[in-house]
Amino acid sequence: MKKRYLPLALMLFSLPLLPGCSTGFDENALTVMGKQSDLQRPYMTAIFDHYKQKTGENLNILSVVDEEYESKALDMLSRGELPDVFLHFYNSDLSRYNTAENFCYLNDQPWVDDLTDSAKAYCSDEHGNLLGLPFWESSVSGCYYNKKLINSFGLEAATTQEDFEGLCARLKRAGVTPILWPGDGCSWMVQFGLDPIFADDSALLKQINNNEISYAEIPAVTDMVTWLADAANKGWFGDNYLNTGWDDISHALASGEAAMTFIWDTWFYTDFKPEKYTVDDFALMPIFMGTARYGTYEDGNLNMMMVNKNSDKKERALDFLAYCATPENYNDAFRDIPTVSVFKGQNTNIQSKMVTDASASIAELERASTANTKIVGYNAEDAVNALNALFRKNLTVAQCVARMDELRIAKARELGVANF
Repeated sequence: MKKRYLPLALMLFSLPLLPGCSTGFDENALTVMGKQSDLQRPYMTAIFDHYKQKTGENLNILSVVDEEYESKALDMLSRGELPDVFLHFYNSDLSRYNTAENFCYLNDQPWVDDLTDSAKAYCSDEHGNLLGLPFWESSVSGCYYNKKLINSFGLEAATTQEDFEGLCARLKRAGVTPILWPGDGCSWMVQFGLDPIFADDSALLKQINNNEISYAEIPAVTDMVTWLADAANKGWFGDNYLNTGWDDISHALASGEAAMTFIWDTWFYTDFKPEKYTVDDFALMPIFMGTARYGTYEDGNLNMMMVNKNSDKKERALDFLAYCATPENYNDAFRDIPTVSVFKGQNTNIQSKMVTDASASIAELERASTANTKIVGYNAEDAVNALNALFRKNLTVAQCVARMDELRIAKARELGVANF
């Protein structure tokens, strides 16, 4: 496919791309680069327009087709042409950009103390260096459960792994599928079990990323895979979970066929369609997957604004981030957006009652997204494909863990990561 830049048509102002691509490119303005779908988010268009109107400064918005973003950005990196402000999630792809050499550490910026602890943790590397400003929507992933249904059986939310297993067993006996597990094409679930293993042990995370240890050598990973295999064998996922996909989740929960699922709060505002049960019938408890006795929540994956340390507009780029991180400005941008707060002063966004009701539990047990963002070579689809082979009885638990290792290492090598 021919690589090309596309203008951001949905923006309130249309700005050109790189020098040579358009005669309208403003060489004096900051250039902000991101994926096309990301830059079209309403809070992004709002902050760009807000900045332009309030400061009188221009912006070059460089919008790249999503599937071409990494290849185009890496090509620009190789030529020393990265933009002033670069948007990226903290995931395995980011390891290819040599962040220490190419981007500013933001530890000393005036807005850092206004970040929530979880947002700051997500954007910080293993040495505690803040890599970007998380100007993005967030969510809380956990076990969302039908409290009305569960209470009708005289049951309550679980607070320990043992309680959760008892809850699943009793729901199964009552004829309800305990856990809606969408095994057909959905891949986010596995990271929730892996998060506590690596988020709670930075040394272990460093070892696996240096290829000094494998999943197979970490008992907790085998514990997770064993727990999932046992849950499937006990019928806790129902009879048709391998044919259950994204579009099936809402009906199963809203009808009461299933009692719980591992997902995030914003899903209830974007995809849930009420039937017998409405969103008001649901509540939130931790995820239990055999790796954390008291369970876990995962905070949101956040898109970061990163500053090119080699840019001749570096200081202006840092000022732009400070503008975005000013309460008046981010509250204007995120007004009525369904999201968990990323800034402590964020108060115009919409937060779900499920999350606010569970705030004490979340504060105690929430972990930054770790498996999907910080394990080198981790790929959600690879992990789920290995598990699905286990569920279909094509692999044993040990073979499944070994397959997860093989796929992770192959991806790390594909990324050109050292030590692999």
